[in-house]
Amino acid sequence: MKSADEIAIDILAWLANEPELLSRFLALTGTDPTALRSAIADPGFMGGLVAFLMDHEPTLMAFCQATGTAPEDVVRAHAALSGHSGFED
Repeated sequence: MKSADEIAIDILAWLANEPELLSRFLALTGTDPTALRSAIADPGFMGGLVAFLMDHEPTLMAFCQATGTAPEDVVRAHAALSGHSGFED
């Protein structure tokens, strides 16, 4: 099973191939495209990537279908990165 960080990185990689969604994510977070590489080191940014998918089920399902990731794994990553107890990273 992938870690929460690995799933967040998978989400970013997927978003990189979805320009419209990536633009929306960057607009919502106020992140500059050139700052993405350094933002990955920020746990809050990683949590924001997962939350972006969690906030819109069609986007979540498109990611899961495109990457073969189970929705439950994204839910676990969201819980781990947002500090909710009950799930392990």
